[in-house]
Amino acid sequence: MEILTATNKDWWKASADQLPQIIHEPPGPVSKQMHANTEKYMRGLSGQVKLFPVCFEEGHGISLTDSDGNRYLDFSSGIYVTSLGHCHPKISSAISHWANRLMNMHDFTTPVKEKLLEKLVGVLPAGLNSVQLFSDGATAVEAGIRAARAITGKHEFISCFRDFHGKTMAAVSCGQMIRGDVHSYGPTRAPGFYMVPRPDPYRPLWTKPDGTLDTDAYIRFYEQFIQESTVGNLAAFVLEPAQGWAGSIFPPDDFFPKLRALCDQKGVLLFDDEVLAGMGRTGEWLTLNHWDVVPDIVTFGKSFGNGFPVTALVVKEEYAEALDKISGSSSYGGNPMACAAALASLEVIEEENLLENARHVGEKMMARMRRMKDSHPIIGDVKGKGFLLGIELVKDKQTKEPFDKAGQLVYQKAFRKGLAWIPAGHILRMSPPLIMDEHFAMLGLDIIEESIYEVEKEFGYH
Repeated sequence: MEILTATNKDWWKASADQLPQIIHEPPGPVSKQMHANTEKYMRGLSGQVKLFPVCFEEGHGISLTDSDGNRYLDFSSGIYVTSLGHCHPKISSAISHWANRLMNMHDFTTPVKEKLLEKLVGVLPAGLNSVQLFSDGATAVEAGIRAARAITGKHEFISCFRDFHGKTMAAVSCGQMIRGDVHSYGPTRAPGFYMVPRPDPYRPLWTKPDGTLDTDAYIRFYEQFIQESTVGNLAAFVLEPAQGWAGSIFPPDDFFPKLRALCDQKGVLLFDDEVLAGMGRTGEWLTLNHWDVVPDIVTFGKSFGNGFPVTALVVKEEYAEALDKISGSSSYGGNPMACAAALASLEVIEEENLLENARHVGEKMMARMRRMKDSHPIIGDVKGKGFLLGIELVKDKQTKEPFDKAGQLVYQKAFRKGLAWIPAGHILRMSPPLIMDEHFAMLGLDIIEESIYEVEKEFGYH
């Protein structure tokens, strides 16, 4: 097997020179034509593509180049996917090696799979050591749901409004598509799936006398809901550790420890869906590590293979038999290319000290965003950990009325200035590659702040 060596951690900096660089106002003529040709055949495109139909042709490190020659600073990581930078040389080399040697052998053992499993279990909390590999996040979540049923012999699930867990039937039943008319053609959830509110510190449902969010009130509500609204067959709580798709929303620090205690009290599994937030995005391997909480079931994806389709389901050792019961193997999960991408990604995070970088630069970004909040009348809240960040735009700071139109305009203006990033209605989402340094992080925030100011002027705030 190929021996992969560490790379120079500054491998991306040469291609970041003079970012961003706009030659033709984007989307340029070539992008527009290519997008129009594609749209003849492909439907159901994401909101960010519809708002800014640019055609990307090349990526390296923190830079993206479109078909008109414009170069962008990447604040999206391919929507939370290429977290270690586009075309990381070590990861690309690992994939190429196995693409030329052994592309797929169903779920037979391969040398690179053996090494990946040892490495993955080594970075997870003790006890999380029974693994199955898949090729997309929704499939991993579906398998986790089946595993929870096999472990408990129960069939009901509770998840939270505004969480997102995928686009297949059970995954959709655990999530809420909050934008668009996606659910007008049938039931929103399969039988046995329930949804409850989760804590949003900026928009709390229950508060203490001092006006701050009351976590205990949420926990009491869950306890009452289990008793009165389920039929007594609750298998698991299924949650994102931080809501990515809904706009980088983190619960208060006491939420997950108290939810873990409730699950233990009720004999319910805690299913942690880290497909979006895990593998270093928030400065920890597992986002729940921030609160010293160990789940019973966890799923990984997106940045796990830095763009190569590979995801994982992991359960505690005492539940390992459940993966046999559900016949967890898949045709593409764990193929040698996928395992090589994931193994190299884990090694890169360690070799380049990227968890620490995400924490350090993320703290600097949050400090800057708090100053922006104080200076701008339409910034209601800023939120985040590591490189999972959000800016919430409101029409009025007192009423907190969401400002969707401003979110759309700020997204488009910043994109035209050379920032590739992500909208979420009135919440602006940022997920820079974990390799990004403070200089480029501040450059991206400069573009965002300039765009926010321009939108404020258009709406008469200045």
